[in-house]
Amino acid sequence: MELSRISDHLICNSIVGVDAGAYTGFLYVMQYRELIYEIYEEVCGARLTTNMGRIGGFERNFNDIAFQKIEKFLAEYPKVLKEFENLFQRNRIFMDRTKNTGAISAERALNYGFTGPNLRAAGVDYDVRIQSPYSSYEDFQFNVPVGTTGDNYDRWLVRGKEMWESLSIIEQAYQKVQDFKGTDADVFHADVPEYYLPEKADVYTKMEALIYHFKIVMGETEIPAGEVYQSVEGGNGELGFYLISDGGRTPYRLHFRRPCFIYYQAFEELTKGAMLSDAIMTMSSLNLIAGEMDA
Repeated sequence: MELSRISDHLICNSIVGVDAGAYTGFLYVMQYRELIYEIYEEVCGARLTTNMGRIGGFERNFNDIAFQKIEKFLAEYPKVLKEFENLFQRNRIFMDRTKNTGAISAERALNYGFTGPNLRAAGVDYDVRIQSPYSSYEDFQFNVPVGTTGDNYDRWLVRGKEMWESLSIIEQAYQKVQDFKGTDADVFHADVPEYYLPEKADVYTKMEALIYHFKIVMGETEIPAGEVYQSVEGGNGELGFYLISDGGRTPYRLHFRRPCFIYYQAFEELTKGAMLSDAIMTMSSLNLIAGEMDA
């Protein structure tokens, strides 16, 4: 999740640089997004559409190559990130292009429903990882960067600082895994056969495994009637899932709370009376993802 945050932020911040006329930074950090994708490949076999989480754990264990690539990333990316910041952070042209443009107040951001870096840049200290911890985030030490002005420059700064915090979390997680090795390192999921798909070889040879495989795949798990909302702190903000069950095999309703769909509602207000070039910078600093815009 923290690798995904870095992957998101490094592209957002470097694209803001591109829209200001500086292409070098984008080319420099893009190679580390590629390295993150290589880590994903080793972990789950996919580069973009990653999926390995299961009820009770993971689909598979991490292999040695994945850890080697994580070590490479932790060793190299901090220096690259520092150089990237030196290119932009106190650059007079970049500051003139981003400061006091696309600004939004904390009150207006909350009224629209902003979350994530765009809300924190406006001065609101809200992070789902802190307010409603999940995936053991309460076991990690990290700070939540907060801005003051809510303009394009503050959004850029907040995302930059968040990358440093993500690196710290990744280092802590890596160390926890290293300390865990030698005990039950081969255990990567809970012993819950009624929810966790058995090994394919067992499905072909063991009746119990075949039964559990059939029941899970055919959706015969009893889901109680009711509703639930769960969210995570995605790279762009709060990504929520609202689920209503009527007790049947499929959900009565499933709704995704997409942060970018909300940000885009404020785009007109953020760019009203501004230069066209400022509107382009504002769209980039909001980090609007087109796939989330569909109503």
